[in-house]
Amino acid sequence: MKVAVVVDSTSYIPENVLAEHNIYTIPLNVVVGDEIYRENEIDNKWYYAEMAAMDELPTTSQPSIGDYILLLESLYRDGYTDVISLHLSSEISGTCQNARAAAVSVDGINVHVVDSEIAAAPLGVMALYAAQNLEKKSLEELLAELEDMKQKHSMNAFFLVDTLTNLQKGGRLSNAQAFIGGLLKIKPILEFQDGKIIAIEKIRTQKKAMLKIEEMLQAEFDKHEGKELTACLIHGNAPELGARYKQELEEKFPQVTFILQEFGPVVATHLGEGALGIGFTTYKVDTTGL
Repeated sequence: MKVAVVVDSTSYIPENVLAEHNIYTIPLNVVVGDEIYRENEIDNKWYYAEMAAMDELPTTSQPSIGDYILLLESLYRDGYTDVISLHLSSEISGTCQNARAAAVSVDGINVHVVDSEIAAAPLGVMALYAAQNLEKKSLEELLAELEDMKQKHSMNAFFLVDTLTNLQKGGRLSNAQAFIGGLLKIKPILEFQDGKIIAIEKIRTQKKAMLKIEEMLQAEFDKHEGKELTACLIHGNAPELGARYKQELEEKFPQVTFILQEFGPVVATHLGEGALGIGFTTYKVDTTGL
């Protein structure tokens, strides 16, 4: 048995880390004007500037079934018998659906599609965990752990966005109606619940929203006292804000290992510029290079 790990581009794992751990990636797409771009082939800063200058948001799309089939055929030729294919939540993207459709089109290789029910850094952490444990655990054990890993007792994430406008326009916010009428006046805190993006708090200022997130993190971390936690702070084209907040969190939670990452084009399209995310896991993962 030879097992490959595949993850979609919304994991935002750097290319050197993908290569180091032999993780294969398949990109989602963004449409800017009349042009279609694979999100792992465009510069983040260029994209944020383009998005800010447009009257209407760019659109995003999942990888085509054809692209998946080409990847799976390539893996089969390289001798792989099985693939662990991890993807962003099926509640916000058709990526998992296309992965499953491609899997039945390629003979000789078994594809195990994992719906992470989340996106961005937490998805990347799941892919890293899988790749780092291929030689240590059986395929069945690893798949079971990945299912456990995405549960709230093992992984969670909160998001703070400047405005709900992008999520509302893109149709990715499940309870948007609760916040209509105050879209530009609040700093909403979001959470993935059963794979859906849910607005869970309405806060008037960014500072108060960050303090609220810290309270929620404290409550989560208290549940896992004594465990080695890994957390990732993710920013939307706000590196100084991200770095400052990371330092504050490191001082408040010295028992947690924090890394800093940026939202790439697909997730940025829906969360908007200036968004912040914080996700964590109780599983031990080597995040060197992130």
